[in-house]
Amino acid sequence: MPIPEDVTGEEIDKDVRQELQSLPKTLAEDVAKNLVMVARLIDEDPEGAYGYSRVALRLASRVAAVREAAGFAAYANQKYSEALAEFRAARRMTGSVDLWPVMADCERGLGRPEKALDMAGAPEVHKLDKAGQVEMRLVAAGARRDMDQLDAAIVTLQSPELASNSVQPWTARLRYAYADALLAAGRESEAREWFAKAVEADRDGSTDASDRLAELDGVEFVDALDETENENDGENEGDNEGDNEGDNEGDNKDPREESTGSADATAAQDDDKD
Repeated sequence: MPIPEDVTGEEIDKDVRQELQSLPKTLAEDVAKNLVMVARLIDEDPEGAYGYSRVALRLASRVAAVREAAGFAAYANQKYSEALAEFRAARRMTGSVDLWPVMADCERGLGRPEKALDMAGAPEVHKLDKAGQVEMRLVAAGARRDMDQLDAAIVTLQSPELASNSVQPWTARLRYAYADALLAAGRESEAREWFAKAVEADRDGSTDASDRLAELDGVEFVDALDETENENDGENEGDNEGDNEGDNEGDNKDPREESTGSADATAAQDDDKD
């Protein structure tokens, strides 16, 4: 797959670059460039990211960072079985538990929420950092919802991290998940409160909490472009009506001319619609 000229491979993280040092220099550079493309495209063009991840995987399947990138690219494309296999391979290579939450979420994607819950209670969770533990809590709550256990999902999300007033990278998503679970349980007033708290914490727009809050408040958003088009249509209809009135004025006009005038006006309206 083509690599843009502005991609050098130097953009990758220092730890990944260190892993690639085990490869011949030219090969390491090619792998690095493909990994950069995976990171660049995974949010906006998951399919493109997946394509680059397969290239990197073909070039260096024994590098843990490559297996991890391939896993995330597959995950972004809802290829959960493939993603889980890549995450497991990366974990075997590194011995790290960092991928444990996303591995559990893959189990959810494969329709196995019970397995995800088993993983949420495994010893590996205690080895996760704070961000990883919060992520695991989100996955476990999602698994409860998959099993129609709404009350249990709400309880799962209740934690010191949820109650804290400090804003961390995970705060917006945690508050959002809690609000969404409350709303699903019919607790609308509480849900509104937590969607509002999610909005306060969502500094980078990672959730649609503001839209959900507006929906609860009965606010309707109108597309400015649609309004402009409607105004233009109204003006055009007014112009056409004026033309028709002008065509119909006078008693001595030939009926064929009136008919032609009406046809012209209709054509103008059709053109405006086109």
